[in-house]
Amino acid sequence: MNSCRDTRNSFSGYLDGALSGVEMQSIAAHLSSCTACAAEFESWRAMQDALYRLGPAKAPADLALRLRIAVSRERARTPRNWLADLRVRWENSLRPLVLQASAGFVSSVLLIGTVALMVGTLAAPPAAVASNDSSEAATAPRLLYSNAEGSGAFFNPSHAVVVEAYVDGQGQVYDYRIVAGPRDPSTRAAIENMLLFSIFQPAMMYGQPVRGVALISFSGVAVRG
Repeated sequence: MNSCRDTRNSFSGYLDGALSGVEMQSIAAHLSSCTACAAEFESWRAMQDALYRLGPAKAPADLALRLRIAVSRERARTPRNWLADLRVRWENSLRPLVLQASAGFVSSVLLIGTVALMVGTLAAPPAAVASNDSSEAATAPRLLYSNAEGSGAFFNPSHAVVVEAYVDGQGQVYDYRIVAGPRDPSTRAAIENMLLFSIFQPAMMYGQPVRGVALISFSGVAVRG
């Protein structure tokens, strides 16, 4: 027969079903005859039920931006050679533009081919009817408000900064890129802090929120001393 100490050490595996059938039968027999162990086991089971009702913790909506900020700051403290810098610039700047240009070229070719096929096969195409339904129009993200007051960032009109903010379907920034203006660590910290607390109206496509890019121009950014 199991001792009280051995039985209590096996409570976790017993609740998780990680023990063998013989071990579980032995623990069940001990619990039926030992009121002290049975009372402690009930507290274990109550705690497991409470944790189960809590469910898994949800990640914050701005987790991606926070991680990117942490990674960028860590990279700023780590020395890198010019080849690594060139690779990062390619991944963050040139590569998306090349992919967009390629996708646009392919779309243009497909569109021209489709129009040519329709003209060749339809003798009398029906007249086009204009639609005023705004849900069919594609709109870019738009800044609604920012809660960055008191966070340590303010604007200095002597330094202009233009930023591309990548906004998800919930209106939150998950990435950004400085298009023009200073790129020093102080400016980046102020920009990141402002974007972290900003809420956008997401881009819309056929009435549905989608990811989009917002071009934001600031008078300048500095950090309070």
